[in-house]
Parts: sequence; structure tokens; C-alpha cells
Amino acid sequence: MFLRHVVTFTLIALLAGCAGFGSREALQGQGNPQQWSAHKAQLTQLDGWQIDGKVGIRAPKDSGSGTLFWLQRQDYYDIRLSGPLGRGAARLTGRPGQVVLEVANQGRYEAPSPEQLLGEQLGWDLPVSHLVWWVRGLPAPDTRSKLTLDGDSRLASLEQDGWSVEYLSYTEQNGYALPERIKLHGHDLDVTLVVKSWQPRQLGH
Repeated sequence: MFLRHVVTFTLIALLAGCAGFGSREALQGQGNPQQWSAHKAQLTQLDGWQIDGKVGIRAPKDSGSGTLFWLQRQDYYDIRLSGPLGRGAARLTGRPGQVVLEVANQGRYEAPSPEQLLGEQLGWDLPVSHLVWWVRGLPAPDTRSKLTLDGDSRLASLEQDGWSVEYLSYTEQNGYALPERIKLHGHDLDVTLVVKSWQPRQLGH
């Protein structure tokens, strides 16, 4: 009997955890929480995309702008920056536990996390693991966030782990409302991302 209670309680706790995926979010703004939940559920299923765009970076050691290519295939990513970004072209590829950074005329570097690599090699404190969520217009699920919704129940801005992210415009692509212009502000680092082309895909598992 006791065991059955424990199992029942565990199932309820698991279901509550799944249903209450917004429990780490503090919502404000003019959007509808139910519409936001539906929008979020749709975007969370996106596990593949190709992005072409422009990125501007302002940092103590590097400032400049260039082009961005980002290929995402579930846990694997291939992010390429090129143009006058101070240190030339850079390519970041990785999957959980193994990340490689290649910088033109400098070499190839490896580390367990993208944050560690970019910090060591470029001096950027950039939360790449969060960017996988932020670029879709979602908060990262593993830490607390403060969200402001726009009139269409999408993210207008978010604050998470010392970063503020503004969503200036969205674009419709394949039935998804996806960010088109994003401004990120962190400690000693500002990033502006303009997406020229979104190719979202739901690959499944």
C-alpha cells in the first residue's frame, strides 16, 4: 500500500512537472498566458533549423559585424561567423560534452562547453547553450526567467542569468512565428542578431 502511494505521488509530481513547464517563468506584459503556452509548446518541438543572417558584437576585446550561418540538428550545431569581427572567421561546432572552435589563422580549440571555449579564446562571456532557446524566442528551461509578452503573446523581452534579450521583430516561416531581430545585452557584451533567412525543421527523435 505504501509503495503504491509512493508510485502515485511520483507520477503526480512528474505530470505536474511536465504540465507546469512555465513554473520557472515570471510572466508580464499584454499577452495571453494560454496563447504563450501554446506558442512555446510549438516552438519547443523545433529541433532543427538553418539560419542565415548578420550579427553585430560589441565587446572589450572585439567589436564589429559580420555574417552568421547556424545549422542546428537536434543536439548538434554548426555556427559560423565571418566578416570583420576583429579576429576573422570563426566556426563553432559541437554536441553535448564536445565542442570545437576553429578561428581563421589561429587554430583549432576544444573544450567540454561552448561557453568555456569562447571565454578562453575570444574573451566573450556568451551563453551559447541558452542561445539555442533564445534564438527561437524561448527562455532556456533550466534556470529562472522574467518574461514580457507582446500583444501577440510572443516574447517582447526576457531576463535570464544576468542577460536581457529584446525581440524587436518576428517573421512567419512554415507556420512558425520566429524572431527576426534580437538584441542581447550582458556583462561587457552586446550582440545584435538580424535573421535574413529562417528554415525551421522538426526532425523528431
